[in-house]
Amino acid sequence: MFDKMKALMDMQKKMQEVKRELDNTTFEIASSDGLVKITMNGSQEVRGATVQGDLADIDKTSLERAMKDAYNRAIKHSHDLAAQKMKAVTGLNIPGLT
Repeated sequence: MFDKMKALMDMQKKMQEVKRELDNTTFEIASSDGLVKITMNGSQEVRGATVQGDLADIDKTSLERAMKDAYNRAIKHSHDLAAQKMKAVTGLNIPGLT
C-alpha cells in the first residue's frame, strides 16, 4: 500500500514539474497567411500578438480571420506540446491531449 502511495506522490511531483515546464515554454505561431503572429506559452496564456504590415492596408474581415486562425493554431500546438510532455512522464497517450 505504501508503494502505491509513494508512486502517486512521485507522479504528482512529475505532473507539477510538467506544469512548470509548460508555463516556461513559449512558442510563436503565425496565421496561415502570415498576417498575425501569436506568442503563447504551454499553459495557453497569450504572451503577445503582432500584426505584420500596416493596419491601414488590412481590412477588418481579413484581420479577424487571421487572428482566429493564429489563435486556433497556437491552441493546437499547446495541446500537442502538453501531450508530448505527459507521454514522457506517464508513458501513456492520454486521450484528449493528442
